[in-house]
Amino acid sequence: MFLVESRALLQHADRLENLGRRLGRGEEGGLCIGYVADAIHTGILPGALRALHDAQPDVHIALYNLSPGAQFEGLRQRSLDIALVHQPPPADDPDLVAAPLFRDPLLLAVPAKHPLVGKAEIAPGDLDGLPWIAIENAQDPAWRDAFVASCAAAGFTPDIRLDAAEPLTALGLVASGLGLALVPKSMASATTEDIEVRELPWHDGCVQLWAAWHHIDLRPVVTSFRTTVLGTRSAE
Repeated sequence: MFLVESRALLQHADRLENLGRRLGRGEEGGLCIGYVADAIHTGILPGALRALHDAQPDVHIALYNLSPGAQFEGLRQRSLDIALVHQPPPADDPDLVAAPLFRDPLLLAVPAKHPLVGKAEIAPGDLDGLPWIAIENAQDPAWRDAFVASCAAAGFTPDIRLDAAEPLTALGLVASGLGLALVPKSMASATTEDIEVRELPWHDGCVQLWAAWHHIDLRPVVTSFRTTVLGTRSAE
């Protein structure tokens, strides 16, 4: 019995040694990723995860939908390996660095039967005082003021009738004829025949996506995944 148990112990030690080598090469292990919702529907995060799975299928992935502040703290505490956020950390941050990934322009979503659909060009004055659906930003307490200010800067004042938790909900409300909305271009594929999407050349609003990470890499898998994520910049 002692001989059998000893052999089993030696075999387990061999497996641990092999596991250590694979972890050192980044072939196995966990990867903790913080993200905001836009990282999903723009395709940035799903595409990077698919590439990682194809190259290193044994890597376990944990995803955390967190505010930018919580993600930055996670990077400092090493509970997160990479963060996908709307804004980078401060330029003078001693621990964190970042790079831009994606710029998603905002388009106007209009009910298909709305009078605006028949206009060849939509001017700011055409939107003034019309009912609007504003998309909330739970991570920014001043999101409503920022939205109204951006509209005012473009030349019109929205009459906000409804607040939507995310762009897909806003599109559903637009399809029901309840108002207009500004939605990211990456969501245009989610529209139905009840919605008309129009570009506004005079409106420069957009949703930005950044990758942030700790300036000291501890594991090869983190470096590899970051390289994959940053590679999406040219692809997108």
